[in-house]
Amino acid sequence: MNIPCVIALDGPAASGKGTISRLIADAYGFAHLDTGMLYRGVAWRILSVGGDPGDDELAAQNARSFSLEGINEGDIRTKEVGAAASVVAANPDVRAALLEFQRLFASNPPGGEKGAVLDGRDIGTVVCPDACVKFFVTASPEIRAHRRWRELVKVQPTLKERAVYEDLVQRDARDAARPDAPMRAAEDAELLDTTDLTIEAAFAAARRVIDGVFQRSKG
Repeated sequence: MNIPCVIALDGPAASGKGTISRLIADAYGFAHLDTGMLYRGVAWRILSVGGDPGDDELAAQNARSFSLEGINEGDIRTKEVGAAASVVAANPDVRAALLEFQRLFASNPPGGEKGAVLDGRDIGTVVCPDACVKFFVTASPEIRAHRRWRELVKVQPTLKERAVYEDLVQRDARDAARPDAPMRAAEDAELLDTTDLTIEAAFAAARRVIDGVFQRSKG
């Protein structure tokens, strides 16, 4: 039985890892999972009923019963849901529930694909520590905030870029400081700094690394 190849991309918000992950999955015919959707989905479910994302038991209940069905991309991509997702992601019981979901996806990619690409914050360190290729994708906070603001302002016209920057910095701090599965680069991850790169250039850099790993594995 062939073990699916897993490509892991970790990094902070708006670093470009989501777009790069989807491009990698398309290029190699792998299944793709944006693991941030899971935490955003749990947060959105809580907020949609007026709940508190900081209520640990409520968050854990939602995580244990979580399904991607009914999760609308537009609903979960707001600034409020992003902030709430960072709160629920710090809950160990939430992470434990969603860890199983992610590992099942990686070991049994949907559609019988030969591999999987997962992007998040602890893929290479916790979810899939044996991934065949690992990246840590980052960029300066100012650049990432500008990217995220350009995305959000389309649906929130009055949103200020400074507010996005402050939220992003606070979220980075929470994600890096949480005791359970903090955001950090795996020791064997390739650093991909997209501050001064176009998506095309960043994707090309990632492909060079992946192709090199694949060539060595064949040799």
